[in-house]
Amino acid sequence: MSKPIIPVFFSIDDGYAPYLAVALKSAAENSSKENNYKAIILYQELAEENMKKLSSLATENFEIEFFRMNEGLEAITDKMSNRLRCDYFTLTIYFRLFIPEMFPQYDKGIYIDSDVVIPGDLSELFSIDLGDNLIGACQDHSVSEVPELVNYMENAVGVSCDKYINSGVLLMNLKALRDVKLSEHFLSLLTTYQFDCVAPDQDYLNAICSGRILYLDERWDAMPTEGKAEIENLGIIHYNLFSKPWCYDNIQYEDYFWKYAEESGYLEEIKEYKANYDDEKKKSDKDCLGLLIQRGNSIPDTDVTFKKVFESGVKIRL
Repeated sequence: MSKPIIPVFFSIDDGYAPYLAVALKSAAENSSKENNYKAIILYQELAEENMKKLSSLATENFEIEFFRMNEGLEAITDKMSNRLRCDYFTLTIYFRLFIPEMFPQYDKGIYIDSDVVIPGDLSELFSIDLGDNLIGACQDHSVSEVPELVNYMENAVGVSCDKYINSGVLLMNLKALRDVKLSEHFLSLLTTYQFDCVAPDQDYLNAICSGRILYLDERWDAMPTEGKAEIENLGIIHYNLFSKPWCYDNIQYEDYFWKYAEESGYLEEIKEYKANYDDEKKKSDKDCLGLLIQRGNSIPDTDVTFKKVFESGVKIRL
């Protein structure tokens, strides 16, 4: 009898191919031989060379395939409310919202951002029972201690800071998300209200799925946090926001990244990128973080927020 497939979705553009390679290498190396895994890479444009290099990381029980996203995204344009970290526009961050409808063959799946290392076995995450929850995810500790962003979570998104999740790792109840028409509901809200967001796809998921989220152990979305003790028994390390070991030194959990980067096929490109990450780029990061905090503090006072629209009686939550 053939073993069931564990589908694991990633979304990238060419700029993130080297970091996805590190993630794939670590996931494949730590996958149990008792299971079959399929990494499904969602993209809009991706160079043939990157496809070949990423494909070479497949193993006997860890398949890699590519899926081009080209429909349903016309409404998402480059504007501040749709940017990642306030400085980077990419449609790839929205792809996760369309997975349920585009992959009807799966009733459950995992979505993971590409800025990760996976020292755990993803079958452990996949086996967690979601019950009737729409998604499983971890609390976003990277922003929960910034007062301006707590204000944003609670008074713009309408979710208490201890319930606000990071969307970089999602255990997805794909069948339930199809039943409630996630992608259709998201596009309806986006086109009707164009909510101003700090973390675009993440804020929509928090607002839409509120009340139907299973909160996972933080080992499944462990984010580098200065001054915080390292998490034990790591499942997924997520180099969130600006905590990238390919940009900065002395990032918590950086040894894991460089371990798998060695065999990713992109080590020299990654080293070159870091060597060229100069003071001007680091200043830009600092300015961007300041802007993100500033916007987090001002958005709750605007006329159209998730919380205000929800309180007016409009259906936000599924």
